[in-house]
Amino acid sequence: MTTSNNDFFVIKALEDGVNVIGLTRGTDTRFHHSEKLDQGEVMIAQFTEHTSAVKVRGKAVIQTSHGEMTNEGEE
Repeated sequence: MTTSNNDFFVIKALEDGVNVIGLTRGTDTRFHHSEKLDQGEVMIAQFTEHTSAVKVRGKAVIQTSHGEMTNEGEE
């Protein structure tokens, strides 16, 4: 199975403890991978045949080919 979009996306942590969680494809969506980033750390990732979504918890900048957004995290 190939994906139709192999674009990379970038997540930059703006605080310690930002969680990046990969979610599976298929009939049952499940967590399959998790990373914890500290302030200033950058993760470069892409969607694959196994990953259909990514959840970002914490304050971070997310850059994609569609634009940039800031996840405000918890206050």
